[in-house]
Amino acid sequence: ISITPLLPIFIKEMPNVKNIYFIYILFVINTSISYYFSYKRNLIIADQKIYIYTLFKYLFYFVLNVLQIFILILTKNYILYLIIQIICTFLENLSISIRANRMYPYLKDKNVDKLDVKTKNEIVKNTKAMMMHKIGATVVNGTDNILLSKFVSLISVGLYSNYYLITSSLHKILSQVYSSALAIICNLCVSNNIDTQYKVFKKIDFLGYWLYSFSSVCLLCLFNPFINLWVGKEYIFNFNIVIILVINYYIFGMRKAVLAFREASGLFYKDRWKAIIEAIVNLVTSILLAFKFGTFGVFLGTLISSVTVCVWVEPYVLFKYGFKMNLWKYFKQYFKYLFVTVILGVITYFICSMVCFNVYISFLIKLIICIIVPNLLLILIFYRTDEFKYYFDLIKKILSKITKKCGLTKKVV
Repeated sequence: ISITPLLPIFIKEMPNVKNIYFIYILFVINTSISYYFSYKRNLIIADQKIYIYTLFKYLFYFVLNVLQIFILILTKNYILYLIIQIICTFLENLSISIRANRMYPYLKDKNVDKLDVKTKNEIVKNTKAMMMHKIGATVVNGTDNILLSKFVSLISVGLYSNYYLITSSLHKILSQVYSSALAIICNLCVSNNIDTQYKVFKKIDFLGYWLYSFSSVCLLCLFNPFINLWVGKEYIFNFNIVIILVINYYIFGMRKAVLAFREASGLFYKDRWKAIIEAIVNLVTSILLAFKFGTFGVFLGTLISSVTVCVWVEPYVLFKYGFKMNLWKYFKQYFKYLFVTVILGVITYFICSMVCFNVYISFLIKLIICIIVPNLLLILIFYRTDEFKYYFDLIKKILSKITKKCGLTKKVV
């Protein structure tokens, strides 16, 4: 809120929008109010009951969307639209807090012992390190819009918002894989040996790779066709910008398995300066490249900071202090995955480029191609690996249980 008067500094062309400062403050309030009672949510997640938190989250998300749609249609009042968002955010956290109090009655117990000095110091040390990670991540992931508005134009921010909406939504959906497994990974890191941890890591990393490789190919081939169908040709980025956005999306996704195990192992302190260095590299390179290449330069700066800092520092810390293994084992697999993804992207894009019908039929055919081709190639390439066999057997067991419950299996006489 304190930087509200400074908004013109961050926007190259200040728009003539009524109540723009108040709108900004409402966004800040919604962000800050999301932290109320949030610590109790973490207790539910740590207890491997994330489904409870997810239920509340998406229930209120559904209610919020319905209310906002009605408000926009009936009143077209953006202020009221944001106020409803604040109310739903607060009620979601309050509901989760009440549920946590019922699940864990000891939270209301006033007769508690003080933490011992060693435990307290450990918590403070890791919290400080985590703050550095969060600040660095916010600078890297949250400044693209500011840099675009300052050094390019507000129009580019509007164009990017459509692309960002799609990639951020995909990240949220795919992140459920890691969020669901986080409590299990934490228990694994405490109770099992390193070999078991590494085997589980390889399985989760493979699953994440499959999802992000497949979705990256879909984005490469369908990003602009979808934007064209959705809002029109005038809102489409040049294809070189689409490529850099997809690369950033893929690299960020491929970091998630490493970050999940680093978080579960409590290794925040070991690479605490990584986040700050990443933020500095991102800001400097993005600003310098923005003058030369505009929108493309801003996203290229993000890519450079990821490749020069995150891609190697994060696995280095995990493998040295967590798994205590040679880092080359990770990078050998990482570059293999990267090579396969490039091949998938080239083949699928080439096939999609031959589709020439009207925009609706073309998009539908390209969508079918993007669903079939990359997944078929991934199966052909990885069907012999232990990770693929594990998930294949898991799917067969799930399908078998479903068919039994539905009474689809016949008794053999």
